[in-house]
Amino acid sequence: MSNIASILMAGGGALSLALASTYMIPSAVHVERTAIIDAEPAEVLAMAASTEGFQRINPYASTDPDLKITPFGPASGVGAGFEFDGKDGKGSQTIAAVSAKQVVYMIDLGPMGKPTQAITVAPTPEGTKVTWSMDTDMGMNPVARVFGLFMDRMMGATFTRGLQNLAAAA
Repeated sequence: MSNIASILMAGGGALSLALASTYMIPSAVHVERTAIIDAEPAEVLAMAASTEGFQRINPYASTDPDLKITPFGPASGVGAGFEFDGKDGKGSQTIAAVSAKQVVYMIDLGPMGKPTQAITVAPTPEGTKVTWSMDTDMGMNPVARVFGLFMDRMMGATFTRGLQNLAAAA
């Protein structure tokens, strides 16, 4: 066997091993950030469950002055939502569930995925503990699974900004 063939076989084996190892990375990704907000849980949930209220805390609106928001559905509650188009992407966000402790959003980013986000509240002596979280499945795509390793760092800052917006708006 020639040296070139040996090098190609070794390179192909290394590439196959690297590709196969990406399937050991979990496909499920969870990101969350928490803050204590000086507001009642019901006030936080009312803002989170309203399209207009959400725009007051929208972390993307505070960093993208050209963000386009197009509301649809009812003003608040299940089915309320909006389409967005900005520097960080385009898609839609729809309220899927509202309870006494949580608002759940279905996000549709087209080919980028369909994560679920939630704003969850719990009363505390200091105020309301608010947790902003996201869950998504990166699927079987090896590149997406590697990308998922960086989601906490990328989305965590966004959720922190949203919680800061919420604290200012409450």
